[in-house]
Amino acid sequence: MSNKKGILVSCSEANHFCDKNQYKEATFWEKVKLNIHLIYCRVCRKYSTNNGKLTRLMKDPKVISINRSDKEVMKERLKQRMQQ
Repeated sequence: MSNKKGILVSCSEANHFCDKNQYKEATFWEKVKLNIHLIYCRVCRKYSTNNGKLTRLMKDPKVISINRSDKEVMKERLKQRMQQ
């Protein structure tokens, strides 16, 4: 299905265009080819959706970490329970 001059692209090419688009590196024609491919390929639509979710999660991670002293207390409790 891959044709350099054509508008239809393979899933591999579409995924590559999707990755480039994620980082704002895709050309206009790559975006056009990707969007046409996404119209008829459910698997690549899912890949594109997951790619978008991953990008959003990486830009705004909602990770809460515990402070060092609480971590040490937890380690000590774990050691004590493992020895019992």
